[in-house]
Amino acid sequence: MTIAKDMMVNDGIRARELRLISADGEQLGVKSKQEALKIAEASNLDLVLVAPTAKPPVARIMDYGKFRFEQQKKEREARKNQKVVNIKEVRLSPSIDVNDFNTKLRNARKFLEKGDKVKASIRFKGRAITHKEIGQKVLDRLAEETADIATIEQKAKMDGRSMFLVLAPKSDK
Repeated sequence: MTIAKDMMVNDGIRARELRLISADGEQLGVKSKQEALKIAEASNLDLVLVAPTAKPPVARIMDYGKFRFEQQKKEREARKNQKVVNIKEVRLSPSIDVNDFNTKLRNARKFLEKGDKVKASIRFKGRAITHKEIGQKVLDRLAEETADIATIEQKAKMDGRSMFLVLAPKSDK
């Protein structure tokens, strides 16, 4: 939690008037800061500013320590559930042979099945750059062969002497 968040509790609140919400969610109306603090102290809870930009600012009476703990718990849970997607690269050449292509295809399929994205790249050497359509055909063929498990995230495009295509695994949703 940042320091700015901590300052919006009890005496850290700068507003003179606050729209107050009780611990059970009931509207208590617009009160002065002192009045709101007294109500919060009486119920042995904290006064927390929840909407500082509203007119007047909205404050809620709650157990701030418990609230922070719940927030941190939610953040930990969200971090645990997030999926890290790696980008694996498969390098091809415009004059690739059938068996070499099948090997590269097998690798690409393996990466996609694991949930990684695949960046297929073709490096044009020497005069091969004058025949970009040959490289385009190789990338299109790779995209076709993996169409059942992958979608094209970025179409084939030239970048210097290389041509790239990015494939992403189809989502299970």
